[in-house]
Amino acid sequence: QVQLVESGGGLVQAGGSLNLSCTATGFTFSFLSMSWHRQAPGKERELVAVISGQGGRTKYAESVKGRFTVSRDNAKSTVYLQMHSLAPDDTAVYYCRAVRLDERAFWGQGTQVTVSS
Repeated sequence: QVQLVESGGGLVQAGGSLNLSCTATGFTFSFLSMSWHRQAPGKERELVAVISGQGGRTKYAESVKGRFTVSRDNAKSTVYLQMHSLAPDDTAVYYCRAVRLDERAFWGQGTQVTVSS
């Protein structure tokens, strides 16, 4: 079983920055593919960024390319999402997701990000 705990959400003005963290326990972290997703009110959950187990491969949603950066520290079992140039459209609950080698997926509880205009 993998447990995920996100932190770092909050309220920020448009143009500002926030850094999210997600710490995993219960599994060898470097074996986990990690991703960030978000869900805005009334919308479906969408993929924001993915990072491979060793961090060598990343992928971003078009809407966040150039503004968000995903990274991981396997020694700390933590994945990060640096968010810059935030806009009101980025307002959502942000979720961390881990996928094991057997393709079983686990979700964190989510952290609220609110961007005011």
